[in-house]
Amino acid sequence: MTIDTTRYAISPAGPFGIRISPRHGRPDPRELPVGELRELTREHHILLLRGFAPLGAAADLERYARSWGEPMAWPFGAVLELVEHEDPKDGVFDANWLPFHWDGMFVDWIPEFQVFTCVDAPRQGEGGRTVFTDTTLVLADLDPGVRELWERTTVTYRISQAEHYGGVVESPLVVPHPDRGHDTVRYQEPVPEGMNYVNPPTLTFDGIPRERVAFVKRSLRDALYDPAHCYAHTWQEGDLVVTDNYTLLHGREAYVKRASRHLRRVHVHGDPPFKNPALCT
Repeated sequence: MTIDTTRYAISPAGPFGIRISPRHGRPDPRELPVGELRELTREHHILLLRGFAPLGAAADLERYARSWGEPMAWPFGAVLELVEHEDPKDGVFDANWLPFHWDGMFVDWIPEFQVFTCVDAPRQGEGGRTVFTDTTLVLADLDPGVRELWERTTVTYRISQAEHYGGVVESPLVVPHPDRGHDTVRYQEPVPEGMNYVNPPTLTFDGIPRERVAFVKRSLRDALYDPAHCYAHTWQEGDLVVTDNYTLLHGREAYVKRASRHLRRVHVHGDPPFKNPALCT
């Protein structure tokens, strides 16, 4: 089965990524062939299904994610409710800016896919876009001298286990994709000094002279946020978004406190599942 382009419009989502929308009505997104969607996500790194009938309950999202592969188990279950907490113990549940990172970095397994749905979206001007950066584009455009410096760099991350993850991770900045072998970037941004941030990570840079660390941080920030590499997704209610966690980094813009921002997310293992090589035990 292939996607019927007389029924569905296919277009770019941004500097990378692909969007599929129905030409008429609001059909069920589960009518689309998951095998084809999976390959499109691996090729384009973000898949946006917009204008379809929403997946109403958390259990519906979990069942849909299972059609993509084995959902990753967390202490809270498979579905994470991404909504601001009254007394957040971690930045994920605050309304603050969230730094670029990859999911699964502090646990045993790295999921291949993130499956998101938007239950409720912030109003215009309230912020809260999810930002994604395609690290293959970042590396393709990088100055060779800067790339050589990045390839020598290893970063150790430490974060308190205040929620469902935490510990110590040590990873080179540039690592091969676990299935396809091309290079990707694995990085969690530091929190700027003076920012009021819940449970910030600490970073230690190795493999390069100490006087080059500030340059590496600046060059990373410039490249990751370059509009040629970075896509900021404005959520609409009912959006279904699947992303390639092996290739992308993602974060979040700050949003207005108590804004109506509610996402759900399921992680889906690759086949075979990818054991986290960076986790320190």
